[in-house]
Amino acid sequence: MKIHIKNGRLIDPKNNIDARTDVYVAVDLAARLREPGFEYKATLESEMLAAVAGGVTSLACPPDTDPPLDEPGLVEMLKHRAKTLNLAHVYPIGALTIGLAGEQLTEMAELRDAGCVGFSHADVPLKDNQVLWRALQYAATFGFCVWLRPQDGYLSKDGVAHDGEVATRLGLPGIPAFAETIAIATIIEVTRATGARVHLCRLSTREGVAMVRAAKREGLKLSCDAGIHHAHLSEMDLGYFDSHCHLSPPLRSGRDRDALREGLKDGTIDALCSDHTPVDEDSKLLPFGESEAGATGLELLLPLTLKWAIEMKVPLVQALARVTHDAARVLNLDSGHLSVGHTADICIFDAEEYRKVSAAGLRSQGKNTPFLGIELPGKVRYTLVQGQIVYDAKTD
Repeated sequence: MKIHIKNGRLIDPKNNIDARTDVYVAVDLAARLREPGFEYKATLESEMLAAVAGGVTSLACPPDTDPPLDEPGLVEMLKHRAKTLNLAHVYPIGALTIGLAGEQLTEMAELRDAGCVGFSHADVPLKDNQVLWRALQYAATFGFCVWLRPQDGYLSKDGVAHDGEVATRLGLPGIPAFAETIAIATIIEVTRATGARVHLCRLSTREGVAMVRAAKREGLKLSCDAGIHHAHLSEMDLGYFDSHCHLSPPLRSGRDRDALREGLKDGTIDALCSDHTPVDEDSKLLPFGESEAGATGLELLLPLTLKWAIEMKVPLVQALARVTHDAARVLNLDSGHLSVGHTADICIFDAEEYRKVSAAGLRSQGKNTPFLGIELPGKVRYTLVQGQIVYDAKTD
């Protein structure tokens, strides 16, 4: 198929191009596709349709499915199912330990051969530091990247909101900021000792941003991302127990949010991710403390990235790098750019057009987002994967 895109604005951060052709390529570092095991929340097909509707052509899938992605057969099944749907690219992140139980390491080499691009413990805290040490030693030996959510499991136990004035006022059990920073300190020490490549997932605190900035200056092989919701919202958005704002990690103080925004701007934080977590309506209608954490984000990754760029006065090419080339680099993929001879994974969008977020307008099976009713910039017109049109707004 020959496709001629006329009179647009072409943006390719890797090649430092910002000229006429309105095109960009998106890579999302954290999208829970809920298959296998959680099809009542979402299916692979529904979430991949949501991805391409949001202009996202490549997805990194965490291992916290049911069963977890701890065996080559499960990884191969997921990749085969995704390939059959012929929508977005799916890059599985393998489980770091068997069953995500935190005890016995998986056969990482076999999982890599099956298609895993990294290894993670998802949102499950890795409580045994000796297991962490062994995992990073193993990963360093073979050049694997380990993805870790920095959160102390004991300090965060039973918490549902940031440990601050809002949680106190609402009577919600809190998760202190040092639950994150203590975990980061441990990870940094083990990274320094092993020389492993580590990616920190979903930073949420200003202290955490400062620690990562210092570690990078030291030369450690450390990268990190932040969830798109945390770049815009704070604990104040909980209002009167709005369960759409029940996220993991929790929405923190305004100063934490501002530090994340600055960290994204200066490059301390390598990438923005949707942290896409579709939740069924029944699980969100419960009281805040009993509701399930998470928010849908695939279709909002581009609009919220544009909103951050506008508010922070970040050039569009730099902002889009956080969800394209920079994100692909974390995955060690040669993608997220439009170099001659490379795969044509393209999103064509109108940066000037605003749309109001509505449950009916979301392709994702999960309608849980704090941004319902809010007008956001960025209307996706077409999404192409490997040169084929997989989404056309005119057919919506």
